[in-house]
Amino acid sequence: MRILLVEDNRDILANLADFLELKGYSVDCAQDGLSGLHLAATEHYDLLVLDVMLPGIDGYSLCKRLREDARRTTPVIMLTARDQLDDRLQGFRSGADDYLVKPFAMSELVARIEAVLRRTQGSAQRCLQVGDLTYDLDTLEVSRAGRLLKLNPVGLKILAVLMQRSPHVLRREVLEEALWGDNCPDSDSLRSHIHQLRQVIDKPFSHALLHTVHGLGYRLVEIADGV
Repeated sequence: MRILLVEDNRDILANLADFLELKGYSVDCAQDGLSGLHLAATEHYDLLVLDVMLPGIDGYSLCKRLREDARRTTPVIMLTARDQLDDRLQGFRSGADDYLVKPFAMSELVARIEAVLRRTQGSAQRCLQVGDLTYDLDTLEVSRAGRLLKLNPVGLKILAVLMQRSPHVLRREVLEEALWGDNCPDSDSLRSHIHQLRQVIDKPFSHALLHTVHGLGYRLVEIADGV
């Protein structure tokens, strides 16, 4: 599932993106109304999380133009500090599907996202599986061959992305961007995290699922004879 976050507060935006990616969503971000409208009108997203107070154009105008000019029906959840009835009604009149007042718990936002997605396109796949490896995106439980595995937050993010793209190769630079955006710690960070992930999901078992494709990147796939 691909989500667009439009929020001008950098800290809030980073926290939302990290939490949703940890839950297995693919997240794009914009920090002003015009950039958000351009992305929402030209790219495919399963849902928009949209702040009301934005530079450029506000969230109400963005949503209205998305509906009326771009003719997009992408579900929209609005975020705002305004909690008056008239503000909520304005959000719904502009085309929003749900409305969440700040401050809010991350778990409530995820619950609302899931509810909106169920209404608009049916229940999303929330349990990933490759071979005998499973990852429940709701409980964050990972298991292989019935054995519960313990991963750190970065390991969980890497695993979610690899499982969602399985059996395809994920280029190193794409994986780094998914994890850290433009702020990759250093050239060895991804390699170190991949090594730690292998120690947990592959080393105790008879065959490997996580494979390095030299010169390209990584993929998670069950191949009897390796790669």
